[in-house]
This record gives sequence, C-alpha cells and structure tokens, in this order.
Amino acid sequence: MNDLNHLELSPEVRHDWTDSKIRAVHGLPFPDLLYHAQTVHRRHHDPCEVQLCTLLSIKTGGCPEDCAYCPQSAHYSTAVTPQGLLDVEQVLEAARAAWEGGSTRFCMGAAWREVRNGKEFEQVLEMVRGVRSLGLEACCTLGMLTGEQARRLGEAGLTAYNHNLDTGPAYYERIVSTRTYEARLETIRNVREAGITVCCGGIIGMGESLDDRIGLLAALAQLDPHPESVPINALVRAPGTPLERLPPVDPIDMARMIATARIVLPRSRVRLSAGRIEMSESTQALCFLAGANSIFTGEKLLTTPNPDRDRDLALLEKLGMTALAVS
Repeated sequence: MNDLNHLELSPEVRHDWTDSKIRAVHGLPFPDLLYHAQTVHRRHHDPCEVQLCTLLSIKTGGCPEDCAYCPQSAHYSTAVTPQGLLDVEQVLEAARAAWEGGSTRFCMGAAWREVRNGKEFEQVLEMVRGVRSLGLEACCTLGMLTGEQARRLGEAGLTAYNHNLDTGPAYYERIVSTRTYEARLETIRNVREAGITVCCGGIIGMGESLDDRIGLLAALAQLDPHPESVPINALVRAPGTPLERLPPVDPIDMARMIATARIVLPRSRVRLSAGRIEMSESTQALCFLAGANSIFTGEKLLTTPNPDRDRDLALLEKLGMTALAVS
C-alpha cells in the first residue's frame, strides 16, 4: 500500500501547499486518494449533506472579455442573445422559487467586465437586500470590483462574491487576454477586506496540462483564508467559442480534481458546477465520495444547461444523501 505519511497529509487547514506537494497528492493511487479525501471531508463536513445553490443570469451576453470558454463573450458568434439587466422583482421571484425548491444560496451573475457605479449597480444592491430578506444566502458575480463597491455590497448584506481564477497562472493567458491574473486576485482582496466570503475556483478541460490544474489548486490554497466556496467546473463546450471542439473531461480526472481540492482546501465547500449535465449519476456519486458537497441546481447555469432540481433531488435520495436545510 502506498505510504501516505511522507506527504505530510493532515486534515487541518494549511497555506504552505506547493505545486510539488499538491502534485504528489493528486497522483496517489485512486483508492488512497479517495480514502484521504473522505477522511478530511468527514473531519470538517457532514459527508451525506449537499448544499443546493441556484444561479441566475441577471444580465446576459455582450461581455467585452474574450474568455475562450464563454458563450457570453462579444468576441464570439454563439447562440446567446444579449439581455439587459433584469428588473429587481423578476430576480426576487426567481429567488423565492429557489428558496421553495430547497436552495440555501441564490447567485446572481452579470456579464460585465467590471462593475460600474450608477443605476444598474444600485439595482443590484436592491436585489441583494431582497434576496437576503428571504432568508437566502446572496452571491454575486459581476466582474471586477473596487474596494468601495465591495464595501457597498457587503453593507447590502452580500454573503459571497464569486470571482474564479479559471486556471493556473501559467495557462491563464491562453484563455483570457482582456484581464490579468493579478486583477482577479485584486478583486478577491477587495471582497475579503469588505468582510464578504469568497467563492473562487476554476475550470478543467480547457486544454490545460496537469501542471496547470495543480497551479490552480496551489493559487487557491495559498489564499489566506481559503475561499469558503470552490467551484470545480468541467468545460461546457459551447458552439462558437474557441474551445468548442475539445474532448469532454474524463470522469476519473474530475474525481481526482475534486478529491485533491478537498484535501488541500479542507473547510471549503467544493462545488460540483458547470458540466454536470454531461455527467452520469455514477460520476456525480463518485465526485460526492471524493469530497464535493455543493451543487448548482436548476435548468440553467447562466446560459448553459444543467440538471433540473427534481433530477438532483432524486439522485440525492438514491444515494441516501440530503440537501442542506434552509434556515
């Protein structure tokens, strides 16, 4: 049996993870990797509980960024029809439906490069206040934020801000040229300073190497504190984007990434996110076993397909797992 001790594996939170240490964890024999991921998972979480989250696109398409995976980019010809910012009441109606369906977090995404002060930002603040009044956690992903904008979102009651790193720093410029890695990290710092929790992860299956996946996990693990939520996305190969012809992510590769994230980021909620529509029930169960304990539920993730809520609840019931209770 492979000796785990030389890797200095511990269920406690650490910020000294190096690329080489993470690579060694990721490369463990699969049974050892899952065993240790489960050990860590059970130390910090209920292994049979999954948080249900709902994600709504509140402003769709026309984004000036050139993220190679994104059908909302104005740089590519895709099936996405641009749509302006939704009315506050439309958003709150969707939030009520999410709450009634068992979601504990409602996430609002706008296809902006950065937040601009003015009427639309004021509307977003009103949305945040409304979502919180329903008893839901409120999350936003709006692009880059200044410190002052983050402060105002915090004052409105925002629970979490999503700002993904997408991939490891060495591969990043192959995916995005309109925003730097450092700019992403700066927004994360602004969110932290405003007292808002951080939701930050990335995407696999974009043609990156194993070293790039390790680099992403290292960048996340070196944040202090670690992100409270870590979405691990499998590339959705959207027609019209530069990555549309890439092969799907291998299920074992996905489970390895989830398990390694669980070990390196022990207290974070590891969210099985985009790409789940293409995963079998067996693959999703394997990812839960590897340490995933949060999913987006509902028919769409912004503009990409996603399993519907009834299907998700049926799977959890089949596995003897439960949704995190709405408080």
